[in-house]
Amino acid sequence: MLKEVLLSARDLNVHYRVGKHLLPSRRKIVKAVNGIDLDIYRGETLGIVGESGCGKSTLARALLRLVEPTDGDLLWKGENLRGFSKLTLARRRREFQMVFQDPTASLNPRLTVSECIAEPLLTHEPQLKRQEVERRVIAMMDKVGLLANQRNRYPHEFSGGQCQRVGIARALILNPDLVVCDEPVSALDVSIQAQVINLLNDLKQEMGLTLVMIAHDLSVVRHISDRVMVMYLGKPMEVGRYDHVFDQARHPYTKALLSAVPIANPRLARNRQIQLLPGDLPSPLNPPTGCVFRTRCPEATDQCGRQSPTKSGNEQHHIFCTNTQIA
Repeated sequence: MLKEVLLSARDLNVHYRVGKHLLPSRRKIVKAVNGIDLDIYRGETLGIVGESGCGKSTLARALLRLVEPTDGDLLWKGENLRGFSKLTLARRRREFQMVFQDPTASLNPRLTVSECIAEPLLTHEPQLKRQEVERRVIAMMDKVGLLANQRNRYPHEFSGGQCQRVGIARALILNPDLVVCDEPVSALDVSIQAQVINLLNDLKQEMGLTLVMIAHDLSVVRHISDRVMVMYLGKPMEVGRYDHVFDQARHPYTKALLSAVPIANPRLARNRQIQLLPGDLPSPLNPPTGCVFRTRCPEATDQCGRQSPTKSGNEQHHIFCTNTQIA
C-alpha cells in the first residue's frame, strides 16, 4: 500500500548573502540548506538530527515558508507551496503549524494563556462565538495536560515545560495535518523532556498528526521517530527508518554521533569507544569541495574532494557518500 506524501521537497536550497560589500552580488553566500530532497508521509514522524549549525532549523522553517527558499520545489498535498500567494498561504497555514524551540519567547507576554491558544482560532475562524472558542481552548488545554483554571494566567507565571505545553496547544487548536517541532525540548530539564515527548507521541496517535521533529539529541529522535534524516553543513548524510539508522548506521558521521550518545549503564559506558571527529565544523561561508564532510571523515579518499556524494541504498535506508566502499 502506497503512503500518501503530505509534503515533498526537491533540491531545496536556502542561501543567504552576508557581508558589507556595497554590491549584493559580491557578498559571500551562506548555504544554510543546500540541495535537500525529502518526502514527508501522512501519519509518520520524521526526525531531523545534526550538530548545531547544520541547517536543520532553517530547513524546518523553509518547509513551511517561514523562510523563503532560494531555489527548489515544495509540494503540499500535490500543490506548489512556493506558488501560493501571501493571501492563499495565510489561509492555508491552518493546515501546517510549528512548535518553536524557546517556549517562553514564542508566546506573547501581554496575552493570557487562553488568549494565546485562542489566537489562531480567532484568525482562521472569526465566525465562532465566544463560548465556542472558550470551550475549544479548555478542551485543548486538557489534552496537553493544563488545567482549565490556569487559562487566565500569563506565560511568565508558568514553568518552561508548561509554556511549551501552551505552545503545543496553540499549534494544535486548528487540528493541522502537519506540525513541525523545532527542538521543542532542548530548553527543558531532562525529566520534563520525557513528558513533552510522550505528550507529542500520544497526541500524534489521538489526532492523527504528522510530525517533523528537529533535534540534536539522538535519544529524543529515536524515541519518537519513524524515519530519521542526518544532516551536516546543509546536506543530508543518511536517511532511513529509525531502526536501520540507529542499529545499522553506515555513514561515518552517523556512527560518530551515535557513539557519543550517553549510556545509562556505567559498565557499558566505560567499555565503549567514542569516535571523535578530527577538526572543527567548517565555515558555511567556505564549505569543502566535493563532500562537505570529507575534512573530518576518517574514511575520506582523494575522490571525496573531487566528486559530490552520490545516493546509494534503498527506499528504507540510503546514504550520501562518495567513497564506494562505504556506499
